[in-house]
Amino acid sequence: MRSVVLVFALAWLSLAPARAADAPIVIKFSHVAAPQSHKSRAAEHFKALAERYTNGRVRIELYPNSQLYKDKEELEALQLGAVQMLAPSVSKFGPLGIKAFEAFDLPYMFADYEALEKVTHGDIGRELLGRLEQKGLIGLAYWNNGFKILSANSALRGPDDVLGLKMRIQASKVIEAQMWAMGGLPQVMAFSEAYQALSSGVVDGTENTPANMYTQKMYEVQAHATMTNHGYLGYAVISNHAFWTGLSPDIRKALERAIAETTPVANAFARQENDDALVEMKASGRTTFHEPTEAERAAWVAALVPVHDEMAGRIGRDLIDRIYAVTGRKAPAR
Repeated sequence: MRSVVLVFALAWLSLAPARAADAPIVIKFSHVAAPQSHKSRAAEHFKALAERYTNGRVRIELYPNSQLYKDKEELEALQLGAVQMLAPSVSKFGPLGIKAFEAFDLPYMFADYEALEKVTHGDIGRELLGRLEQKGLIGLAYWNNGFKILSANSALRGPDDVLGLKMRIQASKVIEAQMWAMGGLPQVMAFSEAYQALSSGVVDGTENTPANMYTQKMYEVQAHATMTNHGYLGYAVISNHAFWTGLSPDIRKALERAIAETTPVANAFARQENDDALVEMKASGRTTFHEPTEAERAAWVAALVPVHDEMAGRIGRDLIDRIYAVTGRKAPAR
């Protein structure tokens, strides 16, 4: 009897490596956006493709809405290997020490999505993603959110109307300088804390895309918004460098295919959601939306574009000029 038990035990042990090899690779994909947001829908799309293209050898676990980490914590968690994928705002890379990414935060840097894609889909975008390796990260793609508008509980017809207002921002020296340029008082806080801060009056206003303003219900606690479209908000899909490069080449190729095919879908989701969000918020009647006149828009541009020169020493004059050249943007007079 003992010999039979021994035979079964040896057979069980011999199968253990095979069982371990058969277990799927788990990729925890964490982000701070709401479950119904376009980023969540894009992550779901990626999950479906990734699991299909790897024949189930990879399982993607999605954690939206800061379930695991707030935006101040998630990059450290990725560097430590606690999660394997993120899609943070590119603004997060400036505080991490890669200041060149703050070029995306410069107000009125991109006239439209077509100008933006000349950077994100071109050499400059690839070069910037490559710089993440020095921080133990690997950049995989850019996913758009959209162009930001300003909101507050008082009307914002021009930059002077921001004077003295406490404005919630994400951590970015460029966005901080932008608010100072209008006389606003920038208040850095986590995305997940913005609604409560606006609701309680800790801050007076903020900047965000219509989609974020809607999914986070900020329109319920902001009486006015102005369609400044002054700044871009976008994400970079990233992974832990050691984890990603440690995957077998076939797995990595399948995941890269899934990301490449998801990116245009993600960007289409974002544009549609911003359009839909504006319709819903206007219909609610809670926020009055103002479309600037030509003269008003010129005043916003005049107040904010000097931030480009102010931040050139931090971001890099050469990079800013290269973006001007690629997008066809006329450099401001110096």
